[in-house]
Amino acid sequence: MAPGKLFIGRRVRELREAGKATQAAFAERLGISTSYLNQIENNQRPVSATVLLALAENFQIDIASISGSDGDRLLSALREALADPVFDVHSPGLQELKLVVQNAPAFAHALIACHQAYRRNSEQLASFDDRMVRADAFAEPAPYEEVRDFFHFVDNYIHELDLAAERLAAALQVPEREPGAAFAGHLERRHGVRILRASPGETILRRYDPAARALFLNPYSPVATRSFQMAFQLAGLEQEEEIGAIVLRAGFRTAEAAEICRIGLMNYFAGALMLPYRPFLAAAKELRHDLELMAARFGASLEQVAHRLSTLQRPGLKGVPVFFARIDRAGNITKRHSAARLQFARYGAACPLWNAHQAFETPGRIIRQLAETPDGVRYLCVATEIAKGGGGFNAPHRRYAIALGCEVAHAGDFVYGDGLDLTSRAAFDPIGISCRICERVDCVQRAVPPLKRRLAVDHDSRAILPYSIL
Repeated sequence: MAPGKLFIGRRVRELREAGKATQAAFAERLGISTSYLNQIENNQRPVSATVLLALAENFQIDIASISGSDGDRLLSALREALADPVFDVHSPGLQELKLVVQNAPAFAHALIACHQAYRRNSEQLASFDDRMVRADAFAEPAPYEEVRDFFHFVDNYIHELDLAAERLAAALQVPEREPGAAFAGHLERRHGVRILRASPGETILRRYDPAARALFLNPYSPVATRSFQMAFQLAGLEQEEEIGAIVLRAGFRTAEAAEICRIGLMNYFAGALMLPYRPFLAAAKELRHDLELMAARFGASLEQVAHRLSTLQRPGLKGVPVFFARIDRAGNITKRHSAARLQFARYGAACPLWNAHQAFETPGRIIRQLAETPDGVRYLCVATEIAKGGGGFNAPHRRYAIALGCEVAHAGDFVYGDGLDLTSRAAFDPIGISCRICERVDCVQRAVPPLKRRLAVDHDSRAILPYSIL
């Protein structure tokens, strides 16, 4: 689907007010009339390419940043919330929702939060949970959901931590040096922390003993995992104040959410330390996003590389916008982020037609798929199965798939796009986001009817589905 007209009135107004400029003065610098600027700020007219260039030249604004799809995440979440039958009487159109996201994002967030609370209350009432006796149980959001939304709406990029990790990586000469050795040496020299092997009976990845100044690591873990756990410990030792400030600014409702976010921020720093921004971005371009080659260059795992690619959102130095997800065998999405227009459903499993599920059938292989979502946007999708075990033959092994992708316009930047016919419509598989909000009426894999559509049942005829979608 071709991109629509660009309405960024709120952002232009914020830029003008930050410089304490009047509309007349600001319009003069842009080379437009005051009335045109007033219409732009009120989203009555879209921004032209000429105005975008003027913003870039006069105010050092990154065009990719100001015209990017950062509102897509909020728009997608709002559309999914309003697909709930509770809103059947009120069905705002797409253009109305875009205006809300552009002009009143705080209202959109509030409505999404209300819908989340409604869903939690309904689920608790349906299960007759014993928490019903707690008067405050229904008002409190689930801590994990609250933290997930925090990372989602900051574009999964934490500028302060990313810069700090990049500085430390440069000082430790990562990735030129093997990260595990560099981190272990720094922990001992700077913090007096020794790296020791955890005992065979301990089912842990990492255990830190502050009194003994010792970090115990699971000897069965892969090298990349042990390196990540050392980087995580460095986050706790060197970034505690910065992480605390970020958590405080986020204003979480519960102590549990704040602690979960603290762990998430430490994980973020660890990933940024192992895969420092500028060297990693340069490697992604040079190696054309080849996950295996990048993992070998940085001493990282495929999952660490794929996840890091989705965080390359530094203003003025962005990478190719990609989506990333980790899916278990039941179809649950346990990690998700999208810098592309594709936005994952907040509830329910992933589309069964997505190649991420097929990855479980072909362990050890990276598989490709050309896919098209109901809005007409086309994507290059890459998926592979990952198994994590350790501890011997009888130890449990976790299996999941990781998925990465981009819009086809960027497929040339990926080695995985080579040899695929990107011009043939028949080459693209029709996929959705989630059955409950997917509008496709002829999908043979549909699990449940769409929430916003009426159904018809013919007792004298039966197709693949036992109903027709009107």
